[in-house]
Amino acid sequence: MSWLEALVPLLSGLIDLPWWGYIVVALVFTHITIASVTIYLHRHQAHRALELHGIPSHFFRFWLWMTTGMVTKEWSAIHRKHHAHCETENDPHSPQVLGIGKVLREGSELYRAEAKNKETITKFGHGAPDDWIERNLYTKRSALGVALMMIVNFVLFGFNGVWIWAVQMIWIPITAAGIINGIGHYWGYRNFECEDASRNILPWGILIGGEELHNNHHTFGTSAKLSNKPWEFDIGWMYIRCMEIVGLATVRRVAPSVKLAVPAGEATFDTLQAIISARYVIASKYAKTLRATVKAELEQLRTSAPNPAKLDFNPASAMKRWLKQDRKYTPQHEQQKLDALLAQSTVLDTIYRMRQELTLLWERSSASKEQLLKQLQDWCERAEASGIEALREFSLRLRGAALA
Repeated sequence: MSWLEALVPLLSGLIDLPWWGYIVVALVFTHITIASVTIYLHRHQAHRALELHGIPSHFFRFWLWMTTGMVTKEWSAIHRKHHAHCETENDPHSPQVLGIGKVLREGSELYRAEAKNKETITKFGHGAPDDWIERNLYTKRSALGVALMMIVNFVLFGFNGVWIWAVQMIWIPITAAGIINGIGHYWGYRNFECEDASRNILPWGILIGGEELHNNHHTFGTSAKLSNKPWEFDIGWMYIRCMEIVGLATVRRVAPSVKLAVPAGEATFDTLQAIISARYVIASKYAKTLRATVKAELEQLRTSAPNPAKLDFNPASAMKRWLKQDRKYTPQHEQQKLDALLAQSTVLDTIYRMRQELTLLWERSSASKEQLLKQLQDWCERAEASGIEALREFSLRLRGAALA
């Protein structure tokens, strides 16, 4: 046997797979990376939504060192700054400020540029691992891991391992730095009208570990669970629950869930606390409850007007959004359209005004709990006497609001 013949098995790798087997390996490897990012870096380190046992915590750290070279402290700091300054000039990667094209194409470059900002790392990087292996290997020699990953892939799979490694290296820059930071703040649907432009890309968070549910995350930033509606699925949450069952994780916080039911009497302090804690959920339920009434009133305006005006927006869709929003988050040019629409209908004006009065319950103010409770009870009395049946129904159920 010549030396060339002896070299062929080495170049082919220790593991021989059919063509589709290498694709499966690439998908499994990249999915482990995604799980490591969403569970360890995002939910555990950046937001402290859960605690991890040392075994999964260190496995995730090791795997991310091998497959991304990302430093825990840098990633957490940049992500926290993104939340603190979302959609402003200080946001490291907002497509609303920088443009969707730039974030999609250069998301990884934006991350690396911000990682060099020592002020960001110092201010937002607290609580990251600071043990010997982090200081002397994972942080100090972050590029070594990805080099070792290429060697391991080549030894196991030969030349097929090289393209698997290449896929691993581009996976996070494309999915996290590009898609989540870009599309997640530009296209998609919104369950909640929170302060920023975050969107849910898909209702099934599988390919990117649940991060597809980005609007849910920005609304409830410290929740370990990213799905919210019954039809949404967060595979990262499924993994967390499995680890929790076997004692490898402890969930600290999830998004508040509120139940509305007609109570025996007036609203109480517990009712008030539930409304404040779940304000985005309350706003969403309000818009949903009043949706049919708003639609009917808009249709009445359209058919009853002798010369109906041609609007440059869909009033039904706009009202659904406006009823979820606190007015201060409605853009100025939309406020003008809103006011013009409300001027045509006492019903719409009442529904919108009552929604904005709810904002006073959860805005920071100097009002005492007793004063806020009196405001809530007064709101319920006026809503139930408004003559709008859907508003009355919502008020009756709101008086029995309770955190689930």
